[in-house]
Amino acid sequence: MTETPRETTRMRHSTRELVGWRNAIFTVFFLSGLSLASWVARIPAIRDDTSLNTQGVGLVILSGSIASVVGLIAAPGILARFGARSGMIGALVTVSTGLVLVGLGGSVMPSIPLLVIGLALFGFGNGAVDVMMNVEGAEAEREIGRTLMPLMHAFFSFGTVAGAGLAAAASALSISVAVHLVVVAVLIAVGVVVAVRFVPLREELGDDPHTETPRVPWRDRLRESLSVWGELRLILIGVVVLGMSFAEGSANDWLALAVVDGHGYDETIGAAVFTVFTVAMTAGRVLGGPFIDRFGRVPMLRILAATGVAGLALFIYATEPWMLVVGTVLWGIGGALGFPVGMSAAADVPDRRTAAARVSAVAIIGYCAFLAGPPFLGFLGQQFGILNALLVILLLMVIAGLAAPAARESRRGA
Repeated sequence: MTETPRETTRMRHSTRELVGWRNAIFTVFFLSGLSLASWVARIPAIRDDTSLNTQGVGLVILSGSIASVVGLIAAPGILARFGARSGMIGALVTVSTGLVLVGLGGSVMPSIPLLVIGLALFGFGNGAVDVMMNVEGAEAEREIGRTLMPLMHAFFSFGTVAGAGLAAAASALSISVAVHLVVVAVLIAVGVVVAVRFVPLREELGDDPHTETPRVPWRDRLRESLSVWGELRLILIGVVVLGMSFAEGSANDWLALAVVDGHGYDETIGAAVFTVFTVAMTAGRVLGGPFIDRFGRVPMLRILAATGVAGLALFIYATEPWMLVVGTVLWGIGGALGFPVGMSAAADVPDRRTAAARVSAVAIIGYCAFLAGPPFLGFLGQQFGILNALLVILLLMVIAGLAAPAARESRRGA
């Protein structure tokens, strides 16, 4: 009996090795989420210690956002030059260094330049590791033969919950920002060093020194990784990820405000509705994998896009509290799987040499939507009202549903 390509690939690793690889990527996603929530949750304390006004906080945050974009763009080159293991260690150690500097500049020795430098390192490291962990997650999923990317992204959410909880505890116990962030930084640095030992060295990334195949120069690997941007199917997968990422990222920044300013409820209701969104999205990612394996990527993406559109419409035009809640749940579920499924689809090609580059390209599109979407909606909200601005998300989710066929499995029978 002839083996399928996937069966041949899966025989390269034992079950124990595959489980270790999977758990290592779960850990990296968790650590990334932990770092993000640890910084965000202490922004009020840092603002008070540095005497920044709201505009100043915004400008400081902008330095981290710009560095994140640079990290996203640099990630394919880092992967080509150093491989996944060293790349992820380097990225998260950079994040840890940034957190230490943020703690020092925002608490012990208040200094805006030190805070900006720390946030730049923090943003660059997180931007780079976002691409790398998705590349490795997609490859581990492919080797295991089950849809795991949604669950991996759920671990990022678990990390944010843990980070927010630790920050709340540190604040309640009057632990300084510096001490809190230094402890988190040490946990992240040690955690990634331990975790990546279970990530296999891979010839196509150029990080396997024991391969008998002549090693392709890293510049050639980088050139090859950039060439994938000319593929129409990859761009359409990027459109799916763009729409879904826009829906998620914009909700993080504007959903609570839309409840307060758009619908006239108080801040407590706004926070509660946002909590409903995060729970719905996390649940969608935890439970979504088996449904994708059962029904396929394209039908699920179409259903989820329609669900998100219905939820957004219900949220925007809600006249009763229950409509807000139901709309928010549907919005969260609708946007839960687009990004991770896009990562899986990008990696689903026979040529493993370009798989990492393809995932990198789609991840860059998705994370740029996270970063650019909220400010764009803010501009539209200022001009036309926040609820009318949310119509842009609705339109993008319609487009994402129409582009869903690009994510079709290359070997459904396997």
